[in-house]
Amino acid sequence: MRRLGITWAFNTVALLVATWLLSGLSYGSDWWALLVAGLVFTLVSLFLKPVLAVLSIPFIVVTFGVFYLLINVFMLYLTHWIVPQFTIASFWWAVLAAIIVSAVNGILNMSSGRPREHGTGTAD
Repeated sequence: MRRLGITWAFNTVALLVATWLLSGLSYGSDWWALLVAGLVFTLVSLFLKPVLAVLSIPFIVVTFGVFYLLINVFMLYLTHWIVPQFTIASFWWAVLAAIIVSAVNGILNMSSGRPREHGTGTAD
């Protein structure tokens, strides 16, 4: 449960950074929408992303990992669909957001002093 809370916090911070850097992403004017988006993103990444990654292994290998980035984009779009206040202007904004969210999560995981565990639900 503690790990889920940390992952939620990291994903929320990552989404905050992405919306701050990219004009094509927004969570509206309500701070709670960002918290809900962070929770939804954490849950879909925790439960759905591993299944999609395993089913997509041939595509991930053939595209040298680019398809894995598309899975991350899909996780962002699922969050957008579930949390209407979290908006994504276009596909390319989602691609940039997926890269930023992955980078911020990587930095937060490294700086927290805990090794990244498989299946933590963070966007890679």
